[in-house]
Amino acid sequence: MAKKVKNNKERLIYRVSVRTFVEFILRSGDIDSRRGNLGEAEAMLEGAKLHRRIQKSMDSGYSAEVALKLCLFEDDYDFILEGRADGVFKSGDLNMIDEIKGMYISMAELEEPIEVHLAQAKCYAYMLATEENYDRMGVRMTYADLDTYETKYFESEYTYTELEDWFENLYREYTKWIEFEIEAKRKVIESGTALQFPFPYREGQEELVKDVYRAILRKKNLFIEAPTGVGKTVSTIYPAVKALSMKLSEKIFYLTSKTIVRTAALDCFGKLIDNGLIARVVTITAKDKVCFLEKRACNPIECPYAKGYYDRVNDATYEFIKTPGVYDREAIIDAAKKYEICPFEFSLDVSLWCDAVICDYNYVFDPNVYLRRFFEEGIKDSFIFLVDEAHNMVDRGRKMYSAEVSKAEVLRMKQFMISENMPHVARELDNLNKIMLSLKRDCEEYKVLLVYSQLNLAMHRLNNAISQMYEINKRYRGGEAWDDFSLRIRHFVNMLEIADDDYICYTEHDEDGDFVVHLACIETARVLQEKENVARSTVFFSATLLPINYYKHMLTQEKEPYAIYAKTSFDNDKKKVFIATDVSSKYTRRNKAEYERIAAYVEKAYEAHPGNYMVFFPSYKMMLDVYDEMRSEWREEEDFIILQTMDMDESSREEFLQNFGENTKRIGFAVLGGVFSEGIDLTGDRLIGAIIVGTGFPKTSHEREVLKNYYDDNGKSGFDYSYRFPGLNKVLQAGGRVIRTAEDKGVILLLDERFLQNDNKALLPKEWENYETVTIENVSDKIRTFYQ
Repeated sequence: MAKKVKNNKERLIYRVSVRTFVEFILRSGDIDSRRGNLGEAEAMLEGAKLHRRIQKSMDSGYSAEVALKLCLFEDDYDFILEGRADGVFKSGDLNMIDEIKGMYISMAELEEPIEVHLAQAKCYAYMLATEENYDRMGVRMTYADLDTYETKYFESEYTYTELEDWFENLYREYTKWIEFEIEAKRKVIESGTALQFPFPYREGQEELVKDVYRAILRKKNLFIEAPTGVGKTVSTIYPAVKALSMKLSEKIFYLTSKTIVRTAALDCFGKLIDNGLIARVVTITAKDKVCFLEKRACNPIECPYAKGYYDRVNDATYEFIKTPGVYDREAIIDAAKKYEICPFEFSLDVSLWCDAVICDYNYVFDPNVYLRRFFEEGIKDSFIFLVDEAHNMVDRGRKMYSAEVSKAEVLRMKQFMISENMPHVARELDNLNKIMLSLKRDCEEYKVLLVYSQLNLAMHRLNNAISQMYEINKRYRGGEAWDDFSLRIRHFVNMLEIADDDYICYTEHDEDGDFVVHLACIETARVLQEKENVARSTVFFSATLLPINYYKHMLTQEKEPYAIYAKTSFDNDKKKVFIATDVSSKYTRRNKAEYERIAAYVEKAYEAHPGNYMVFFPSYKMMLDVYDEMRSEWREEEDFIILQTMDMDESSREEFLQNFGENTKRIGFAVLGGVFSEGIDLTGDRLIGAIIVGTGFPKTSHEREVLKNYYDDNGKSGFDYSYRFPGLNKVLQAGGRVIRTAEDKGVILLLDERFLQNDNKALLPKEWENYETVTIENVSDKIRTFYQ
């Protein structure tokens, strides 16, 4: 057995959490996500509350959440095993480890501890005994039914020699993986140290790279306003890789919601690898996009790739990661087919051995789907989070941590449960329906609930009834609608548990006439900060982080995070911004005459300099209304004006963009804030102009008014936070589609006189300060003058 010594910072370190260590070695069998087989992963959503309840019930000699660490000294590396024991206490003269597990299972059915759970507890017992020189240790497994809190204990006692022998066998099985990882890490350090920036530095870019590295070094969050031309992708990835080579952190998470941005990040890592970096980079693609089945069914009965997955995946992973490089979606799918395993789960297992992971925000921040294998044990400073398109994180954060339920679906599910002969669940649905009916009678349009204890209790009772139903009927399948509803009820209950003053519960009659109860996360900083706490540094960057103090307020609770403006290297004279002074998209002016004027602006811009243009509208309806006003001869040429449609899938979106080529001259109509107003790159003559109709302010709604009133009541400008800031951000994103490379040239035409109001004008970026005002009479001449 390796010697136990204090960590030597000069040596290479392999760090792993107790849970990951144990589960990796001991797992076997199938993937099975059927609700009746909930298991620990889903139970964790309720487990934190259970842990606190049990821990608080113990006497003063009980220590909760005890951090433990074991370092084993090998010839050329340190192995660090760390985690938090749920409890440490004494029973007589015997020191005990308490491992608490919440499960949706009757305690009468549990005859002995589950192997992987007991293994975690024995690891903690060995770690504590090693640290304190105890010659024997006790282990207590505390199981509790998450519905009833019925508790069952299993106690065992071990000598130190027994624990040491047991741990050594487990450790020996893991050794080949450790040695692989250490050798891979050494190559990352050596190649990363020698790695040079892959391009000639643009103006200001070298300072930006240093700023990112400095933030990582100092364990600070950083906000970067990075206009197009800065080279933000490589300017964040390169210093993060340098930080890995300096052993400041162990893994990079590059987070974004856009496929094209993920592709850019993959290309950037690929460029660094071509230039000598020896590393492993994986992209995680959403489960539905890589599933081999026509309809996803993650269980061994319906999916052959789920059956025996854990029996095959370790060998498959080891073979796959032998060759360093970029593991994109296609590489993962090809390997998964070869080894007959689930491609999504395979990508997650591969990510354990990668130096960088490219994925959606939700794999880090979402309370339901974040990657517990990395973040559950609370290991800090091992990660760097690079959050691209960070302006999206406010709305995404709110959606992740908010919940809602409608009275109509409660009533539908009540009838469904009656038809399924599930009377206990139907009764709780009926109880919730009655409470919602009472709330409905007291709500004219929308109403903020200052007290909602009855609703809270009803939600918990319904959630418990659903869990009990699945415990009794372990293989019950209620269909997609029921599965979605029951999971959203569970999410609602979990959000009730974490809700604080930064939440508001309100009711409303929505646009469809349905009555809905919302639990809305208003301020996202607190819930996001809990996830940021595990990272050494989180870097938020976007071309449109204005005003930057708004995003600092919404995305972090860190005191005095760094913030910088990165100057673009592109020639600003190649872009011209025009603001129309005689048109508006205000609701009071949405009429035929205004639509005719907007159509005339589009026609005149095109005639002044024909080419590919995108016109962005505040809604589908207005887009179609203006389209109808376009001159008839403009529609004689087939596909001259290309319209975005609702619910376009990935292939339809790609087909839309293919209409804009280097040698085409077309006009695209799209919705502001939609899929085509950000995250797309139409370089050169593929796009020479963006015409943006309106300020982008969200439509007045109950949700927006709740936000506005909250911020007004808390000393902020409610209109700014709920309407102006998110609206103008959409405008800036759409305008940013025009200039994508140093060679591009084009115009941005803002069709709304409100852009000239001081509060709006103050939020325009520096690159737009040379704007000119236009009218319908002179817009053609001004565009021609710019191009001449």
